[in-house]
Amino acid sequence: MSTQGRPQRIAVYPGSFDPLTNGHLDIARRAARLFDTLVISVYAFPEKNVLFTVEERLDLWHKVIADEHLPNVRIDMFTGLLTDHVRALDGQVIVRGLRSHNDFDVEFNQALMYHKLAPEIEIVCLFTNLEQLFISSSLLKEVTRLGGKVDDMLPPVVIQALQEKFGK
Repeated sequence: MSTQGRPQRIAVYPGSFDPLTNGHLDIARRAARLFDTLVISVYAFPEKNVLFTVEERLDLWHKVIADEHLPNVRIDMFTGLLTDHVRALDGQVIVRGLRSHNDFDVEFNQALMYHKLAPEIEIVCLFTNLEQLFISSSLLKEVTRLGGKVDDMLPPVVIQALQEKFGK
């Protein structure tokens, strides 16, 4: 119980975060204001090829959140069904970010499955800010690999990690 006598509102923000971007960070900041606890949950084994190991992705989040001074944010990882992970954390909400109508289509179908698997868990979608509308992890990896400037789209620690991965 919280000090106000109501249960803690725990939200989980899942993703592969390979790597995390300023768009991801913006969603995390905003969700942290809405809930008592936000758990950023890194999916360990996404079907897509990842550049960073799960340990590296967790470490990047830890560093970024420490710089942000968000005391109600925790970092975790998961490997199985998201709904099982949220239940294990006593979470009530899954937070998702939406950039475009394509994201909406994907998230809508996932939300229906989440609701079927765990009707007690709510899905909250936050729309991205306009300045991050076009940002995607895969696009930023490619731009960095080719030597492009991404300073305003990624946290500094992530830029450094990407440059190290690409030997720059």
